[in-house]
Amino acid sequence: MQILHLKETVKFMSYRKIALVFSALMMIASVISLATNKLNFGLDFTGGTLIEVGFEQPADLKIIRQVMAENGFADAKVQFYGSSRDVVIRLGLRGDVKAEMLGNEILSVLQKATGQTVDMRRIEFVGASVGDELAEQGGLAMLTALICILMYVAFRFEWRFAVGSVVALFHDVLLTLGLFSILQLEFDLTVLAAILAVIGYSLNDTIVVSDRIRENFRKIRNSDPEDVINISLTQTLSRTIITSFTTLIVLAALFFRGGELIHGFATALLFGVFVGTYSSIYVASLVALALGVSREDLIQEVIEKEGADQDAMMP
Repeated sequence: MQILHLKETVKFMSYRKIALVFSALMMIASVISLATNKLNFGLDFTGGTLIEVGFEQPADLKIIRQVMAENGFADAKVQFYGSSRDVVIRLGLRGDVKAEMLGNEILSVLQKATGQTVDMRRIEFVGASVGDELAEQGGLAMLTALICILMYVAFRFEWRFAVGSVVALFHDVLLTLGLFSILQLEFDLTVLAAILAVIGYSLNDTIVVSDRIRENFRKIRNSDPEDVINISLTQTLSRTIITSFTTLIVLAALFFRGGELIHGFATALLFGVFVGTYSSIYVASLVALALGVSREDLIQEVIEKEGADQDAMMP
């Protein structure tokens, strides 16, 4: 690809102070929300019982909550699930009560209170120890991914790019968690899988940008690091836009038509693609520039062997 002249280059790094303030504010808001609101963990992590029921007529959630409270289920969380006739009821751990017996009891209570035929769609139960184990393993999975990425990028490029990549990934994960905390969206295993996918997507974008920066540092000799980074970001901009746009089309289809089961998954990925694209342009490159990346850091030193000049002169 032909290198663009500076006059045709988008001055991304000239807005780095604005981007720094914006990212800092978003990260602070996410930390505050996570510390106060925390995450709305689903049954995968907290343990408990999930019951999905179907009504003949549109259900009234207010009446269902009242009926559940009157029958000893004051902790029940009731919400629609896809339509006004499909309802999901989430209950906390209730000792040694079996999920099937609990489901039958709730089904009987709802049929008696509403006078409708209520169908049991599904019932799921997760124990407390399983939930704790899943939460621990999920956190270790994200930590392991970040450490492996740090090692790979440091080996593949240079330690300044590695630090920038990990900071960008931490930025993306924190903002995504902050979104779920602020909006109190349910955080379950599918959302955790989406966050790991966001890490992979953001890393892929960052690697492409870093590779172009390294290539241009070797080609362009009379430009400072900021100009080289601006040129590299401009050259990869069309690829970034096309990739992000096509990915967002698929995710939008999953978000609007995929159903409630993958709604959280699609939400996390939709937001993650936005912040991942932003962080690959600003956060990762900004950190590498702030750490003083230069042409000398990306060019391997050529070491001549002793007597190599004499060997070249021999016929």
